[in-house]
Amino acid sequence: MTPDSLAFRLVAILFPIFGIVAAGYFYARHHKPEMAVANRLNMDVFVPALVFAAMAGKSFDLTAYAPLALGGFIVLATCGLLAWPLAKLIGIQPKTLAPPMMFNNSGNIGLPLAVLAWGEEALPAAVILFMVENTLHFSFGARLLDPHARLLTLWRVPVVAAAIAGLAVALLKIPVWQPLVIAIKMLGDVSVPLLLFSLGVRMTDVSFREWKVATGSAVLRPLAGMAVAAGIIELLGLQGREAAMLLVFGALPPAVLNFLFAERYKQEPQRVASIVLIGNLAALFFLPLALALVLR
Repeated sequence: MTPDSLAFRLVAILFPIFGIVAAGYFYARHHKPEMAVANRLNMDVFVPALVFAAMAGKSFDLTAYAPLALGGFIVLATCGLLAWPLAKLIGIQPKTLAPPMMFNNSGNIGLPLAVLAWGEEALPAAVILFMVENTLHFSFGARLLDPHARLLTLWRVPVVAAAIAGLAVALLKIPVWQPLVIAIKMLGDVSVPLLLFSLGVRMTDVSFREWKVATGSAVLRPLAGMAVAAGIIELLGLQGREAAMLLVFGALPPAVLNFLFAERYKQEPQRVASIVLIGNLAALFFLPLALALVLR
């Protein structure tokens, strides 16, 4: 395996991600850390800082990312629609299967994967895909599990508020004091390794009690996502890095947030936990496959 080989490049991209996840897993096996405070800090402070810094950057152009955002939305929506008749076919509640099939791990894995594969210049595009998934999850995802969920309070979600603020700064060309920009970026730099470490800690809770449904979903979700993404790439005429990022976006495993939503709304949380965590284990195979397709 030479430094110029595809296999070497895949290992170089994926090792930091799965290495930090493994560190979180093995640490949690021995010390059982309480991650609730750290995870809340990450979602309330560090990830919003990352989103704001990426969107408020001088190079950010909202219109340039519109096709990519539309493509990400179609990939998520199509995977969710496919899950509905499948759930009825195999005899489980559609509200249990549809969210993990629809909402992918664009935060814990998607953001660091984009930077490692394509460099810091890919971060704004990765943030756009993350925001599409996150906004859809906190709006439609919450409404799916609770018909009484209020969507008018969506702007209060820190990540969404940070995105709105970042867009305002970028579009209105509002000057921001450079030391403040550096401080916000430093806060954002905390988010990615903490996301990965937290995912590793969560992996200690993996359950194989629902292994049949979870394994089927773990295989179908990335295959369907990549197939839909390939069609959308042709339909929208995406090229280069954005086309590659959308294909990898389609291969991402279910978001850990699916389990938290299922727990909050009492939607078979143990079954959802199995689907999510086995889906993330399956990423060890499907992410190298997706990267091999776009980096060859």
